[in-house]
Amino acid sequence: MGLVFDKQPASRLGTVQQITTGAASVAVTNPFGAQTYQVRIAITANGCFFRVGDGTPTATASDSFLPIQTIDYITATPGQKLAAIQNAAAGTLTVTEMN
Repeated sequence: MGLVFDKQPASRLGTVQQITTGAASVAVTNPFGAQTYQVRIAITANGCFFRVGDGTPTATASDSFLPIQTIDYITATPGQKLAAIQNAAAGTLTVTEMN
């Protein structure tokens, strides 16, 4: 009998939003969709601090840290947003809804 390999769990890639982190908190423009319970975040340079919340959250240097060139998956609730603030210098944060 041949080897059997379990498949990796997967989600469909949904709406993508990008923000440029800076010295002040910046949030994604649009709230997460009605079927979004997880988002994938990736930072290109310098890392950032981020926060997911209702309304328009404000990220601070006390929030969760996403290191440089890292991809992470975060639990979210439909209608929430993600905000981020730079670590040492600006970077581009990509937020992808997982459906």
